[in-house]
Parts: sequence; structure tokens; C-alpha cells
Amino acid sequence: MRTLILLLFGLVPILCRAELVELPVRPGVIATADYVAGDRAKPAVLLLHGFLQTREFPTVVALARSLQDAGYPTLAPTLSLGIPRRKQSLPCEGIHRHTMEEDVDEIAHWVKWLKARGNKTIVTFGHSFGSLQLLVYLQQVPEPAIKGYIAASLIEAQTGKVARAPLVADLESRVRSGQRALVTHPLSFCGKYVSTPAGLLSYARWDQPQTLAALKKAPVKKLLIMGDADPMLAPGWLKALAHIEVPVTVVKGANHFMDGMHEFDLVEQAIVFLDALKAPPR
Repeated sequence: MRTLILLLFGLVPILCRAELVELPVRPGVIATADYVAGDRAKPAVLLLHGFLQTREFPTVVALARSLQDAGYPTLAPTLSLGIPRRKQSLPCEGIHRHTMEEDVDEIAHWVKWLKARGNKTIVTFGHSFGSLQLLVYLQQVPEPAIKGYIAASLIEAQTGKVARAPLVADLESRVRSGQRALVTHPLSFCGKYVSTPAGLLSYARWDQPQTLAALKKAPVKKLLIMGDADPMLAPGWLKALAHIEVPVTVVKGANHFMDGMHEFDLVEQAIVFLDALKAPPR
């Protein structure tokens, strides 16, 4: 399989012209995505970028092109994060008013759009924090059309070295009392993430135990692809994933972005997984 993928990458790329899709997701907010119809006999893949990024993030672009070359329909949205037609990644120090609930709602809109285009079998494929957002969606919005979940470099919502329980309790108190003053706290790769209390709380709740519980409950076929040289992973995270008996492929030497030659490992594992799923007849 690896030899075949290497050969495909060495050939002249297949020209897949992506359709730019615009979709109203909330009043005054239009989200965008790139869509390639591909072979309708294959599952459609919804690709989601990492925290504060866009669909132009290199890992997502590489995955989309490889899957398109293999004939898979792909939809790569950019989460709006409250910004109409967002095109750029957001700085950590910017003011963030978006929430996990809004992210999940946008994912639901895109899944509905894929179904309306005749895609009967859908696989969600996330990178980094996008894997977590898709997992939250799978837990909260049951959708029979979704048959698979692939997570590359899955991480929980990391909140720095401060104990999480007091942070969550403080944020809950602020939300109950109607406080809207911005708070600054580490989140994911951001050392200083500026957000509303409700926004930060919506993400901070997703610690390791809640993420693991959601993985166990997700009613679809699953595959985690992780790198053992990923500096973003908390100590013991790979062992914790293996303990809940979810299929995990560990790529030796791969970092958080699965770049370089490890990109081939990521694509190979994904295609093996997707090939095992067959879309129903149209």
C-alpha cells in the first residue's frame, strides 16, 4: 500500500477543482468550505482543521489532496469562530467570543449540507483540536449517515499547569452571575487565550476523562493516528487511549503535524480505514 501511495505522489497530480461553498450558519455569519464531489461510491470525508486555524492549514491541505487523488469526496470547512467568511487563522491574544457549542452547530450544518448533496456515507476526519470538536459533535448530535471517525493527533482541551477543577468552578461562577468581562488563560497551544467566561468554559470542560468517555461512546467505527514524537501530548495520553480499547496507530517519529515522510503514514492509514467502508448504492 505504501509503495502505491508513493507512486501516486510521484505522478502528475490529478486536477481536482474544488467548489467554494458558502453556508449561513447563524444570523449574520456565513461559513465557507472547499468541496470536491469525487466518487459517490466512496464515503465522503469531512476534514476539520485544528484550533484557530483554517482549511488552508498544511496538514489539512495535504490530506484533502491525497484523498481527492484517491477519489474520495471531500469537504473541508473553515469554522467561522463568529467571523463571516473567515480566511485567516486567529491570534491567541485576539478577543475570542466563540464557543464549542457554536463549533458543533457549524459541523452539524456541514453534515446536513453533505447529505443534501447525495452523500449517504460520511466519515469525519479531524486534526489536533479539530479531532476533539468532531468528537463532541458525534456525542451530542447523533447522525446515522456518519459511519466513521478518524482523529490525527487527538488532544484534550489543554489548560496549562493550573488545576482544571478550580478554573472550571470559577468560570461557572462567572457565567451564573452574568459576568462578561474577558478572561485570559492558557488553552491548547495558546499561552494567553483571551475569551469570555462562557467561551473558555465551553472548551475547558473537555479534559482527558471527558474526552476518553466520548471516544468510548461514539457510535461509529474509529481510528486514532498519533505520533510518538508529538510534544503536544500530555504524559501518559497514548497509554490512556490504548486502555479504552479504541484502535490507535502510533507513527514512530511523527510530530503533531505528521509532516515530512510521516504524511505518507497518515494518508496510508486513513485510506485503509476508508476503503473498509462502502457507501450504499445511490
